[in-house]
Amino acid sequence: MDIPAVAKRTHEEGEDPQPKRIKALEERELTIVDAKTKADPSQTTQDAPDALPENGAAKGKRRDASGYPGSRKGKDKDTKNAGRRRRTRNEEDLESGKTGAEPRSSAPRLPKRMCALLIGFCGSGYSGMQIQQNAKTIENELFDAMVRAGAVSEDNADDPVKVNIARAARTDAGVHAAGNIVSLKMITSVPGVSNMIARINEELPPEIRLWGTVRVQNSFNPRTLCDSRKYTYFFPSYLLIPPKPRSPQYCVLTKHAVTLPLATPSPVADHPFWAGGAPTDDRDDLVRKRAWRIGAAQLEQLRTAAQKYIATHNFHNFTVNGEFSDRSNQRIMKNIVIADPVVYGETEWISVLFHGQSFMMHQVRKMISALVLACRTGTPPHIIDELYGPRDVFIPKMPALGLLLEQPIFDSYNVRVARINEKLTPEHADYRPPIDFEVHKDAIAAFKQTYIYENMRRVEDRDGLFDAWIRMVDGYGGDDLLYLNPKGIIPPAAVIKDRHRKLPFKEKKLFDATSFPDGKQSMDAEEEDEEEMQVDKRKRIDTEG
Repeated sequence: MDIPAVAKRTHEEGEDPQPKRIKALEERELTIVDAKTKADPSQTTQDAPDALPENGAAKGKRRDASGYPGSRKGKDKDTKNAGRRRRTRNEEDLESGKTGAEPRSSAPRLPKRMCALLIGFCGSGYSGMQIQQNAKTIENELFDAMVRAGAVSEDNADDPVKVNIARAARTDAGVHAAGNIVSLKMITSVPGVSNMIARINEELPPEIRLWGTVRVQNSFNPRTLCDSRKYTYFFPSYLLIPPKPRSPQYCVLTKHAVTLPLATPSPVADHPFWAGGAPTDDRDDLVRKRAWRIGAAQLEQLRTAAQKYIATHNFHNFTVNGEFSDRSNQRIMKNIVIADPVVYGETEWISVLFHGQSFMMHQVRKMISALVLACRTGTPPHIIDELYGPRDVFIPKMPALGLLLEQPIFDSYNVRVARINEKLTPEHADYRPPIDFEVHKDAIAAFKQTYIYENMRRVEDRDGLFDAWIRMVDGYGGDDLLYLNPKGIIPPAAVIKDRHRKLPFKEKKLFDATSFPDGKQSMDAEEEDEEEMQVDKRKRIDTEG
């Protein structure tokens, strides 16, 4: 293409084709920098915030914070880490009144290494896993302990983002974990500290333990590299006893059963446990419930229904405000194992192991709830398939007390590093050990027994928490649970339309707690209608349990 005469002449004469306004602005910036340099020779052009690169490649282009051109994609302000900065030690000293104190001198810089921290914790009394401002969380405690132990330098103590902190599973408030992974850049060797793991554990509260550390690749991200997670839920077997006769739930289910096609009596009627019909109070009922034992046929029914969860399904009804059309509700369940019942004290307990690729907020608690409620009411196992469909229904959450994150699985990562390690010795700088919780199984088993299982059984023996939950269910007389019927179908009355429920089932916040220190928890605690609870989508997807 021919260049127009005027433009060609201008180019040949050496004139800058840029607009005069931009050129004038650049000359003004260079003049200011030159004046500053003359006033203070120690300040070079590179030190000036508005200085231009010497090669002039940035002419006419917007510059980033370093003075070089860069696309900001329409964002004038970086808000990625807004609100995440923590106060520095000097700021804390000033706030506490130590105005005369001199600024703390920076300690000698020690090399940092990207590591995976294998941890376990009892979540009672904590506001979840992830680090938060003005909240008591597992990561807050861990990070502060590492600062005190010297694994995180004073320079990085004011902001966990500086050490690239991340986690494999973001558990919800109160959820326990026998194993979880936190990754960050840490100082692995500190003068005077012979065992860094033991030193960090000294600074941690006893309900949080660091099992070990594993050197990982700098690009390691535990959330994205985690193949799957394993959760276990524990509950007393007496939850499988049908609703008490004359309770609101009993009346609703028995009346609804006779309205179904080819009506048959509801399986909840005439159960041997409630034979006799004499009125009894809740205390007497609980004594009898704890002496009850599940039969082989009902246990097999429970296991058969649990297999309906395996494979990829749309779990939109098993989380908070999930929508059928949202692809993020598609989750993969790899396996579910229901162990044989075990008696502790007077109560028989059942444990259910969920092995899935990933979980959403309240997903495990709703999955086990649907399983228990279907089994106790004689609802056919195919009701689970119906719950994957497009119709929205309500599934109550089981108590948080019974939930435990066993561990995240990193099989793919371990295979990859094993191939790299084939030609290396453990002393080589590029050698990366596998992530393996089995190495610490004895310590983990002892921790679970002391801080998780015993606490769970103590709360149940003292307060009857699970019995209070099932009585809350049996006290509901609305239509939300009408899908619990002998045909295993979802009737129109149980379908939620436009987030509206005629007589909504209301859950008590009491059952979201796992810490009951005084033993005086009221079973008439404040109620919370999940229909009104608004949860951010990102939190719903990322928060597990």
